[in-house]
Amino acid sequence: AKEAYLPENFTPVKQKPSKELKPMLGAVTLGLILFIAAVVAWCYYTVSLRKAERLKTELMDLRADGFVIRNQHGEVVFRLAFRSGSLDLESCSKEGEILSCTRSGRGPLNFFIQTVKPKDTVMCYRVRWEELAAGPAVEHTMFWEDAHWYGGSEMSTQHWPIRLAGYQEPVPYVTSDVYSFRDSFGGILERYWLSSKAAAIKINDSSHLRQLRHKYGISSFKFDAGETSYLPKQFSTFRPLSDPSIWSRRYTEMAIPFYELAEVRVGYQSQNISCFFRIIDRDSVWGYELGLKSLIPTVLTISMLGYPFISADMIGGNFFPNKTDGAVEIPDRELYVRWLELSAFMPSMQFSIPPWLYDKEVVEIAQKFTELHESLVAPLLLELAGEVTDTGDPIIRPIWWISPRDEATHRIDSQFLIGDTLMVAPVLEMGKQERDVYLPAGKWRSYKGELFEKTPVLLTDYPVDLDEVAYFLWVS
Repeated sequence: AKEAYLPENFTPVKQKPSKELKPMLGAVTLGLILFIAAVVAWCYYTVSLRKAERLKTELMDLRADGFVIRNQHGEVVFRLAFRSGSLDLESCSKEGEILSCTRSGRGPLNFFIQTVKPKDTVMCYRVRWEELAAGPAVEHTMFWEDAHWYGGSEMSTQHWPIRLAGYQEPVPYVTSDVYSFRDSFGGILERYWLSSKAAAIKINDSSHLRQLRHKYGISSFKFDAGETSYLPKQFSTFRPLSDPSIWSRRYTEMAIPFYELAEVRVGYQSQNISCFFRIIDRDSVWGYELGLKSLIPTVLTISMLGYPFISADMIGGNFFPNKTDGAVEIPDRELYVRWLELSAFMPSMQFSIPPWLYDKEVVEIAQKFTELHESLVAPLLLELAGEVTDTGDPIIRPIWWISPRDEATHRIDSQFLIGDTLMVAPVLEMGKQERDVYLPAGKWRSYKGELFEKTPVLLTDYPVDLDEVAYFLWVS
């Protein structure tokens, strides 16, 4: 072992740092300071962001109860109110063009708004609200002025595959970017730009609807929409349209190959198309303003315009929104029954709200009038349908059709004829089990067997129970 001894007065010499290391140490120190400052600034921004009553990104203001979008002039062009619940703004953060939140008043969720600028003059927002708990529905109330909304909500209550007896097992419906899987869906997919990164389905000429119906066992198609209001203010079509209403006509012409069971809801000079034309949605109310009383005048008007096959829309009126006093989830019971009875004398009956949501009596009434439609109304409708192309006469006719010189018949909007031989007078008033019935000249037999020969006559307070409709057959 070797030992080294140093004198007592020995002082070690400090080695001076190299001049080349000084700039490096300064840069490291400055970097640490900037990093700490950035962290502090971000924390301060995040805290202030979470404590704010609203979050702002571009031209949009996000609040706990919804958001508004303004144009360059500060005017509100779109407003959406959250009916599903309020956002917890403390769970919100912004990263790049995406503003996201992870909680609402009901629990965890996945919510984000992404700002997209396809052009300098166009601002788009991609909105997503996804509930992470099973059960709760997503509901929003929207208002827009000079703005456009694309897309809609999706609800998942059953996992694929869904197997139905007698039908081919279906393929999951396309809901997002499936361009990379287009071979799985055949030739029906063609991607195109729609102001965002979303995907849409376009039916190519190579995939006819008849082929789809045959392959998947589809009974027929409902050609919804088609109004000219679906066109933007400035539009361009492959073939110029001298009148925007021609757009609606071309739309309905797609249904011609499926005339035997197809339904459309718009028409413009489309009397040659023998499809069911559905009237505009009705509300679950009794009155004339899109209520039960508006059905007969509307059907008569459309009939006189040359559309014989009419769908009177869903029995009971619109399920959403429900405007019936006292009803919570379904239309008023009495209103539903009277609506059902009237629909039994129309060319078609649409049960969007099933009768078993009420009680046993309503189910029995529904069965009774469904059978009456099949046994009495349908054979007469089929007979008249064969005459439509020859005479052009409507199937559903006003009372004055058989008595044009009787002034009283021109004022009746609560009765109608099926052909010339069956007259219907449904009850359209709440709480009523009687009504006035006008019988024009002729010999009539009631559904109760009563014979009326001294006509014309006004039957005042004619009794009609809840499970009845007053109808009369012309006796030759």
